[in-house]
Amino acid sequence: LLYLFILKVGHEPMPPTIGTNVLGRKVLYLPSFFTYAKYIVQVDGKIGLFRGLSPRLMSNALSTVTRGSMKKVFPPDEIEQVSNKDDMKTSLKKVVKETSYEMMMQCVSRMLAHPLHVISMRCMVQFVGREAKYSGVLSSIGKIFKEEGLLGFFVGLIPHLLGDVVFLWGCNLLAHFINAYLVDDSVSDTPGGLGNDQNPGSQFSQALAIRSYTKFVMGIAVSMLTYPFLLVGDLMAVNNCGLQAGLPPYSPVFKSWIHCWKYLSVQGQLFRAQLLFRRVSSGSCFALE
Repeated sequence: LLYLFILKVGHEPMPPTIGTNVLGRKVLYLPSFFTYAKYIVQVDGKIGLFRGLSPRLMSNALSTVTRGSMKKVFPPDEIEQVSNKDDMKTSLKKVVKETSYEMMMQCVSRMLAHPLHVISMRCMVQFVGREAKYSGVLSSIGKIFKEEGLLGFFVGLIPHLLGDVVFLWGCNLLAHFINAYLVDDSVSDTPGGLGNDQNPGSQFSQALAIRSYTKFVMGIAVSMLTYPFLLVGDLMAVNNCGLQAGLPPYSPVFKSWIHCWKYLSVQGQLFRAQLLFRRVSSGSCFALE
């Protein structure tokens, strides 16, 4: 978690190393995940790998409890599930209704849990400047309220909410249209395309299998496109809060999240640190001219 965030804020504490690729060309290798983890342990001890973990777990727990409570207050009993027998107009209405319900729950849980998310981000980013301004959850709440007021708990909330909304609608609608237009219900995985009536209990439609994975795949694709909202929201959470990582020269002082978005866009950094999985086993490499 700490490793991910210090790279999100643009902090590269370890320089790349020069090596050669399989073609014999000289390249720069960025440190891998394990190299960074070892560095963090050397600088901060093993406990450093878990900076900001407590408020993050509390944030996730609060979000889960909030969603559960909302389901009890606003039960989704009246929301009908999409059926293969529905026509396009009916099924689309059901998807819109389901997505609206999910959006309401996600937005409310995000707003309630965001203050703890802000605390978690600030606890982690202290690693950059070796600071100790934010430690416990209660003391962090007091500091933020004293220095920034109530609004300090909700910095970066808008881009997070926008990202959640775009993700939900994009994922659900894309999955719906793909399942409706591109998946053929007549396809079965049995030899000769036999129907269930000819071989009861042993048939499993390939269409059902494909539909079960469509939303998952769309979730991955849409999450990559909505990543800039997450990045901007996290950067705003630590910007100009008194920590070195949120101040020049590490970061400009942004007037708003739109200002932050425009700055990152001009710098070509809107997807910064998104492909960290490439560093897990071996560092990413960039060719030298």
